[in-house]
Amino acid sequence: MKTNGNGSLEGAVVAVAGAAGPAGRAALLRLAEAGATVVASDADAARLAEAVDAARYAHGGATVTGDTVDLLDLKATREWADRTEKEFGRIDGLVHLVGGWRGSASFPETELADWQLLEKLLIRTVQHTSLAFHDGLLRSDRGRYLLISAAGASNPTAGNAAYAASKAAAEAWTLALADSFRKAGGEEGPKAAAAILVVKALVHDAMRAERPNAKFAGFTDVTELAEAITGVWDRPAQEANGQRLWLTPKP
Repeated sequence: MKTNGNGSLEGAVVAVAGAAGPAGRAALLRLAEAGATVVASDADAARLAEAVDAARYAHGGATVTGDTVDLLDLKATREWADRTEKEFGRIDGLVHLVGGWRGSASFPETELADWQLLEKLLIRTVQHTSLAFHDGLLRSDRGRYLLISAAGASNPTAGNAAYAASKAAAEAWTLALADSFRKAGGEEGPKAAAAILVVKALVHDAMRAERPNAKFAGFTDVTELAEAITGVWDRPAQEANGQRLWLTPKP
């Protein structure tokens, strides 16, 4: 993989949180193809094993490992980060793909139970992974923390209050991480970067097969997202840090 930034993925070690879903699978495949050692985690052990096996099979020489980690447990998340860096000697990225969605027909019908769930999935996991991987990413010469977010975070609709608010909070937390990287870099600028990839929504082949007549206008295919994820390492840290990188037109 060619790079014009400071972060070729050849030999890099990248952790992927929420790796068992369609976006995670695509990311594992693309990161392995780019030459990275990929350390995948998910709460679903069976689906995670399938995703890891698929990436290994597609790229025979790649190192792809799977670990069932409870990202709602800060101690367990820190142990995952420490174990990864100790085993592979470095940690160069954390890709946050933990997802979840809940919505309602109207604003008054919003269920606060949806917020309680999404706060755990979309915010707490960002808090824990960013805190756990912060120091290791700073030790890297190409550290990247990538949050996948949604356009709705900056343009919430009545029925998506809980989801949009959760995504907005996750973005704010990630931008605070970016400021930490900026300050750590001093006058020379950040050596690590925290960035946000913004989509309207994601689509994959199984969705198209289920709804052959749907247009999925403005959606980002998971393979395109995976390409964009690896592309962040092409950008110098100073250029990527603290940025919202839009993969769909801004609302």
